[in-house]
Amino acid sequence: MTAIITVSMNTDEVPNPAPTSIESLILPTASQNFSRTLASLKQSKFSIKNRLTSIHEDSQFVQHVSVSQNLPLIANERCGSWYIPPEQKLGSAYFKSTDGHQGQWKFSLRRLNIQILDIIEKFDGFDHSIAPRGNGKSMPDALSKTVPVWCAVMNRLLFPENTESHVLRTPPSVVGRSEHSQIEARLDGFLENLKGLKLDVGGLRAKLQKPLRVGWITQASPQALPSSDPLCDPTYHPVLCCTASRHEASSGTWTDGYIQGAGDDSEGWSTGLTPTAFWQNLSPLLSASQEEGDILELLTISNAKESMLSSVSQPTAIYPGNSKWPLFIGRLEVLQSSASIDMDGIITCDQDMIQVLPVATNIGGRPPLLHLGSHTGKLGSRTLRDQLPRLKPFIKQIASQTQHPRLLFACSTGRDLSVGVALTVLCIYFNDDGMFVSATSPEPITKDIVRRRLSWIVASKHDANPARATLQSVNAFLMDRPK
Repeated sequence: MTAIITVSMNTDEVPNPAPTSIESLILPTASQNFSRTLASLKQSKFSIKNRLTSIHEDSQFVQHVSVSQNLPLIANERCGSWYIPPEQKLGSAYFKSTDGHQGQWKFSLRRLNIQILDIIEKFDGFDHSIAPRGNGKSMPDALSKTVPVWCAVMNRLLFPENTESHVLRTPPSVVGRSEHSQIEARLDGFLENLKGLKLDVGGLRAKLQKPLRVGWITQASPQALPSSDPLCDPTYHPVLCCTASRHEASSGTWTDGYIQGAGDDSEGWSTGLTPTAFWQNLSPLLSASQEEGDILELLTISNAKESMLSSVSQPTAIYPGNSKWPLFIGRLEVLQSSASIDMDGIITCDQDMIQVLPVATNIGGRPPLLHLGSHTGKLGSRTLRDQLPRLKPFIKQIASQTQHPRLLFACSTGRDLSVGVALTVLCIYFNDDGMFVSATSPEPITKDIVRRRLSWIVASKHDANPARATLQSVNAFLMDRPK
């Protein structure tokens, strides 16, 4: 059995050609009415109903490939989960198109994606994921360049003796020779940066018995791979990148209702609907009328159901370096569960804590709690630096009671501010072996140390995604803190 990577696609407006006759010109007196009509048509096409219908249509292609090739599915987030029924999704990957943009190619040290190595080895296979596609391309940069770079660099790290696997593979119909050569010239530098994190290479190597080889499939390509395809070489684990949405040469017709890459940027159109709620309520959502009121009413019901099912989440264990004593990162809701009682200390960092605190403090046996009252979003990231000095007396109190403190870091998302605070504690109070040290080191904290500690977090918590402003606050505090 194997796995696939799949991807959805965004649309890109193709400019209208220049007018070729007097009749094709729009006179100034009619331009305003035409613009209003055009805007109305566009709004109608990009309705919530059309988006959900388009997602479901593209998901049929994804599932067809999975069944025909006997391949398990992994979603490339953020939008990938829209295209895979939850019961068919084995996991998630985080390959960004921005890491493959022209002239900006890189191997992300914040998105290592080592969690998918276990799945690839288990199923001897392709990693099946879905990601958004932008700018009207036939394939997103995430699949044509970001994933190939990841495969080549991981092969160089884990299979240094297998030089054949070190070669960069990109789709020639999408990536030109010049760009391919420029990316390949950077691979050695990417490898050195990865080695700088000092990961457990032996442990990672134990996850894979064979190197990786990448391939691609779209709705326009054959639905079955011939046995002669290099991806079918049994000496490699194949990584098949599948683009979910069909390629529209323009933004599509106004009448068919199909939206290319409909699941992309869901924050702007989903009104809170999540992929899980979409699949749980698939039939009523698809059968609803085009009227926004009907759809929004169903979305409200769907969101309420999911909120009831997922009101309490479990924290993720983070193992620093080679340590066997973990820290924990999670959402604020975890404070309402018994999991938080087993901690030696809890650090929260969100204004939403005001809503959770009455419940949290009423649970018996509550460990010491430090609330860093940061706001949400960019404002919270910027103000975080002013709150971080409060960590020192709190950690000192915890350290006086135990040598290996179990600390829980929580915020509203469990991915941003809590990750930033955990990163700060790891940099100040943990050595390179991952052992807790109550006395802070007089040595300056460098950006290499910060990157290494962040790799400990993302190795265990794959959805960790601290905002740039959060990391800037952490860096500023660590570099300028008094010794």
